[in-house]
Amino acid sequence: MATDKRGRTLPKGVRLRGSVYEGRVTYKNRTYTVHGKTVSDVTKYLTDLRYNLSHGLKIENERSSFDDWFTTWLEDYKKHRIKVGTYEIYKNYYKSLVQPVLGKTPISDITVTDVQRLYNALADKGYSLSAIRIVSVLISGSLAQAERNLLIDRNPAKLALLPRMSSCSKRTALTREQQTAFVLGAQNSYLKNFFAVMLRTGLRNGELRALRFSDIDFEENVLHVRRTLKYIDGRGYFEDTPKTLSSIRDIPLTKEISALLLSQKAYWGFSAERPNRYLFCTKEGKPLSRDRVQKELDRIIDSVNENGFPLGRITPHVLRHTFATRAIEAGMSPNVLKTILGHSTLAMTMDLYSHVLPQYSSSEMEKISSVFE
Repeated sequence: MATDKRGRTLPKGVRLRGSVYEGRVTYKNRTYTVHGKTVSDVTKYLTDLRYNLSHGLKIENERSSFDDWFTTWLEDYKKHRIKVGTYEIYKNYYKSLVQPVLGKTPISDITVTDVQRLYNALADKGYSLSAIRIVSVLISGSLAQAERNLLIDRNPAKLALLPRMSSCSKRTALTREQQTAFVLGAQNSYLKNFFAVMLRTGLRNGELRALRFSDIDFEENVLHVRRTLKYIDGRGYFEDTPKTLSSIRDIPLTKEISALLLSQKAYWGFSAERPNRYLFCTKEGKPLSRDRVQKELDRIIDSVNENGFPLGRITPHVLRHTFATRAIEAGMSPNVLKTILGHSTLAMTMDLYSHVLPQYSSSEMEKISSVFE
């Protein structure tokens, strides 16, 4: 029999977990859990729960902890509606940022203040607004479903406010001088073609690592972006759909990009019998990992630094931003750039790269000056 802190025997189905008492009841082969600060609280919750279940008043357990309810929400309501990568992100964000604070709290006891304090604490710890927004999606989305299931009277997360902070950090792009130094430093790298293609297409890291030779149409001069490569512990590498529907796209090929892709085909000795092999891979033909790409970037940067040209840390996203910056500098239409980058909205493209436009606003204004003369 379970006992409390003083060694007293607890009622059947009740046990002490940390500083909280937990009660369990099984109904129609399904286990329901309640939590309370005292034994009497848990006993009352179990009595109410048994009554509600036997009379069909509640489909789920209104005194379940947020841990229990979040698992139900994620597995029963979200898993088959979101991508595998998104599912893993949700699990990881919940485990690291939400569970330590709200995990043991019964969903009916969560207040607006609880949610608001969590958002504020994350902001104080330096988490980005995008990270806090994901936390908001998890809390508000799961509690909204609890409200629809009549487990709670209202969703308290709807009234919580996201911290007022920058929606995104300033995107870093290489200057032309840094770009030249980087390209020269990458000449002896086995990933030189990988980085050269990224600089000329703006492809995301996972999209480029998932590229197959069969995705390239040299007759129509387009590169088909149809998938992204991901890795999950316990599952290994797998292909997922790109970030958004608009990320499934065709990118026009220039002669230079085509030459780089053909060069890569010959680099590991691709044969006609292996058209679906990843174009960018290891010598053994295995998928490239994110870490491997970053380590090679770091090695190139160290080499450039040793030669007297200081470069800060570069990630694959910096190369993507560099492509976008060069495209705007060259006069590419923002709407065309949006399509090539695979952004879901034009507003996203403009928000990310608006810092590039002021340098060209004066010359653009001059173009209409003659209209008023």
